Amino acid sequence: MIETGEDYRDAVLSGQWWEKRQFTGCDFTEADLRDLRTRGCTFDNCDFTKADLAGSRHDASAFRSCTFDRAVLADSRWSSCSLLGSSFVDCRFLGIALTECDLSLASLARGRLRKLHLSGLRMREVNLTEADLTGSDLRDSDLTGARLLGAKLPGADLRGTRLDANALVQADLRGAYVDVETAIGFAAAHGLIVK
Repeated sequence: MIETGEDYRDAVLSGQWWEKRQFTGCDFTEADLRDLRTRGCTFDNCDFTKADLAGSRHDASAFRSCTFDRAVLADSRWSSCSLLGSSFVDCRFLGIALTECDLSLASLARGRLRKLHLSGLRMREVNLTEADLTGSDLRDSDLTGARLLGAKLPGADLRGTRLDANALVQADLRGAYVDVETAIGFAAAHGLIVK
């Protein structure tokens, strides 16, 4: 059963367990979704503006083209989830854990993503413009085509991360940890001749 256009604004749904439910165009604005657990659910074009998802757990669920505007995501856990094309604006990410997730085409512009564990994620063409990734672990993530203009990465671990030439030029990589391959790519992207 697909729920389409349902209004869950201000709903108190904390602590519930949802499995294989489908939501399309539903409004979860300011909903209390603390400690919600989802498995195999899909959310397409849903609005989570100011929703509280603190402590929630999501396994193999998809949140495609959803809006998370000022949502609370603190201490939430996302495993094998798709966040394809979703938009995150002024969200609270403190303590969020993402494992084997796909954030391709998502927008995290200006996001405060300091000291987060973001390793092994698929983040192709993600928008990280002016995001603060200070001290974050991005090892082995795929950032091919990512927009990193003005992104701050001091102390970030980028070893094994796939970055293209544009990202290496756009981002502030001072103080980031990189492997030899990325260092050579950085030099080439900045016009150096490596012999």
